[in-house]
Amino acid sequence: MMVRIFRHYVPTPLLLLASVEAALFFASIYAGVYIRFISEGFSGAELVGPLAPRATVFALVMMAIITALGLYEREIKEGDWSYYSRFVASFPLGFIAITFIFYAFPEIFLGRGALAIAFAFAFIASATARFVFLTLVDSDVIKRRVLVVGAGSRAARVSSLEKSEKGHNRFNLVGFIPLDGAHSSIDKARIIKSKAPLLAIAQKYQVDEIVVGVRQRRGGNLPMGELLECRMEGITVVELSTFFERETGKVQLESLSPSWLIFSEGFDRGNFRNFVKRLFDVVISAVMLALTAPIMLITALLIKIDSPGPVFFRQTRVGECGKPFDVYKFRSMRADAEKDGKPQWAKKKDSRVTRIGRIIRSLRIDELPQIFNVMKGDMSLVGPRPERPYFVRQLIKEIPYYSTRHSVKPGITGWAQIRYSYGASVHDAKEKLQYDLYYVKNHTLFLDLIILFQTAQVVLFGRGAR
Repeated sequence: MMVRIFRHYVPTPLLLLASVEAALFFASIYAGVYIRFISEGFSGAELVGPLAPRATVFALVMMAIITALGLYEREIKEGDWSYYSRFVASFPLGFIAITFIFYAFPEIFLGRGALAIAFAFAFIASATARFVFLTLVDSDVIKRRVLVVGAGSRAARVSSLEKSEKGHNRFNLVGFIPLDGAHSSIDKARIIKSKAPLLAIAQKYQVDEIVVGVRQRRGGNLPMGELLECRMEGITVVELSTFFERETGKVQLESLSPSWLIFSEGFDRGNFRNFVKRLFDVVISAVMLALTAPIMLITALLIKIDSPGPVFFRQTRVGECGKPFDVYKFRSMRADAEKDGKPQWAKKKDSRVTRIGRIIRSLRIDELPQIFNVMKGDMSLVGPRPERPYFVRQLIKEIPYYSTRHSVKPGITGWAQIRYSYGASVHDAKEKLQYDLYYVKNHTLFLDLIILFQTAQVVLFGRGAR
């Protein structure tokens, strides 16, 4: 089950878990204060002052840390000790952050005893909520029952989505209904051979959603009347491209058609939206610049000591509307990395990378100078990663819709960067384009915030760096 919030699909169970945890964190401050002063008949609690501002700050900080540590993933593999260790680690980190905030702003300060009790209460309550969540999330009771109309190669791709990478069922696939005269690419065991009306079949199998997986819809081949009847009975009917977008967080090229791009929701632009995004970029970039200035200074000195050559690296990239610009990065490769003048994809364990370069790449410190690109307006904090003109010309020829990603400003981080590993080939570029198309179609400030929080997880755990 999914809920669409500001055009971005969020799994309903995760949204419910986040809402419950936010409420528990908020209540923890009240619990901490009143438990602390219970022996005094709660009279001491009155001296603390209004608790709502403290509770709000506490909840926001804890939710931000938990999100940044990747604890709101769609699926948790049983026995994933990394998940449990991150959950436990989030509370000491939260304690440090909250203590700093309370001391920095004395007007919302909370006593150490009450704060310690609040954290203990929050830990127990959150752990209990997550135990219940992990117990119920894989239950068939809360999973949608999906029926697919069509049995060709296009419809067959739904089967590949039924199981997640971690082995969990995303939904319960009831079966496929082939259309008369159409070629079938489905295992016969999954074909529903009933000649009953579509609504009767859907009611018999308690179907929640019907996916239309038929490319050719002319000539009366698609039972539009029966689909409309199912829709009027409250059964959700979706096109295959929309189904893939929702389930995978990407726009699948194989099931894509120009008509779907034209008539589907999204791809919204406007002066107000552009102004808000630009204001957000400038404010956050200024804060990042202030916070990372010492790191950037130390990095510059280490690069200068480690290998001959300039500290900064400038390279032409393709930006919004195909306009070229120079991107700034810390130099992480030898100065003669492309001495033959021919652009090359970065590789795993690339021999051109320097010792310091390997470290700053893994920590994404080499990307920090791009803050200046954001301040100039060439880039945004969040957007598709800008590519070099040489590769763009090649990829436009080989990958359909590739130029669509240039309809928005490129970003330091992006939806593709947090959902897919480092791209170093045409195949990787194709996979990442599918995530970029999802972002171009659905980008909002809400999605930008999600990406920034999850980027923190990528940096902390070094996923995708080369």
